[in-house]
Amino acid sequence: MQNARTMLRHANPAGIGEKEPARSFVHVLADRSDKLAGVCSMLEERFAVAGERLDAEAKLSQVPSAIIIRADMRDIDNIAAIKKRARNLAKAPKRIFLLEHSSHVGISQAYALGATLVLPGTINRSRLLAALADPADPSLASGETAQSDTAVEAAATAIASMFTAVTLGQPLDVDGTKEAGRQIANRIAERGLSEWLATVRRHHEGTYQHCLLVTGVAIDFGLSLGVGRADLERLYSAAMFHDIGKAQIPLAILDKPGSLDAEERALIETHPAAGYAFLKEHDKISPEILDAVRHHHEYLDGSGYPDALCAESIGDIVRILTISDIFTALIEHRHYKPTLPRAEAYNILCGMNGKLEKALVRSFREVALTR
Repeated sequence: MQNARTMLRHANPAGIGEKEPARSFVHVLADRSDKLAGVCSMLEERFAVAGERLDAEAKLSQVPSAIIIRADMRDIDNIAAIKKRARNLAKAPKRIFLLEHSSHVGISQAYALGATLVLPGTINRSRLLAALADPADPSLASGETAQSDTAVEAAATAIASMFTAVTLGQPLDVDGTKEAGRQIANRIAERGLSEWLATVRRHHEGTYQHCLLVTGVAIDFGLSLGVGRADLERLYSAAMFHDIGKAQIPLAILDKPGSLDAEERALIETHPAAGYAFLKEHDKISPEILDAVRHHHEYLDGSGYPDALCAESIGDIVRILTISDIFTALIEHRHYKPTLPRAEAYNILCGMNGKLEKALVRSFREVALTR
C-alpha cells in the first residue's frame, strides 16, 4: 500500500443518471498501513475518504469535515508527526483520536494535540459513524454549536490534564480547572442544561463524560436554587474535582462493561479518599471543596462511604453534589447499559428514602425534568 491514498466512491450502483448526494469529506491519518486501511474501510460507504500515513509528506489540499487519527500515542515520532500537521488539523471541526492503548495519559495527550473526541479501546464502527454524524439538533446554528463545543473541549482538556497530573505526580493546574468550570457555568446559563447534556454526549463517553455531565447538572441545580456567585464557584469546582481519585484506577475497571466483582468494587470505592489525599496538598483547594471530594458518596442514613457520615455531618455542597452525581450516573450514555429517561432517573432519586435530603430532591425536580 502506498503511504498516501485517496478513496472517493461516487459511482451510482443502479446505473441511473441521477446524481448521488455530495458526501462529507473525512481525512484519516494512521501510523501503519493496516490501521489506515481498517479505518478507511469503515467509512468509505458513507463518506468521501482520503488517507495518509503519518510518516508521509502531508498532501491534504482541502479542509475536511473531520480528521480521524489512529496511532500509538506512546510513540514520540507519532506525536511529532501530528504536531507538524497541527495547523491543518485545527481547521477541521471534528478531530477524532482512536486510542488502542487506553490510559489517562494517552487521553490527555490526545486532547493536548487538539482532539475534540477521544474514543478509547477497540474501534466500534457504529460509535465512530455516530461521532461523525451531524448534531442531532438542526435548530442550532453552526456558530452556536462551535461555541458550545469549545466549552466542552476546554472542560475535557482540563479534566484529562487533571487525571494525568495525578497519574504522573505532576503539579495540578487548579486555576485552569476552575476556569473550565466557569466556562461550563456560563454556557449553561446561556443555553440551559439540556443543550449541555446533548453536546457532551456527542463528544465523550465513559469516565470523562461522567465528570462533564456531573459538573453541568450540579451547576444547573445551583442556578435553580439561586445560590450566590461564590457558592456557585465552590459547587462547580467541587464537581470538576469530585472524581479525581479515579485517576489511580485503570480505565479498564472504570469503564468495564457489566458488573464489577467485589475486588473491583472495593477499588472503585477508594477514589473519594484518594482524591481528597491528593487535593489536600494544594493550598488553592478550599475546605468545602475537599469535603465534597471526600464525601460525595455519603448518605444521610450513614450507609455511604468512606466515612459513613450521618445527616448533620454532611454539608450543603456535598448534598447537592451527591444528588447530581447519582442522577448523572443514571442518565449518562454507556454502551453496556441502557440510558434511563430523565423522569425515570428522578423517580429513583425520590425512592432513596433516608439517604438524600427530601427538600433538595423536590427542588431538583425542575432540573431533572424541565431544564
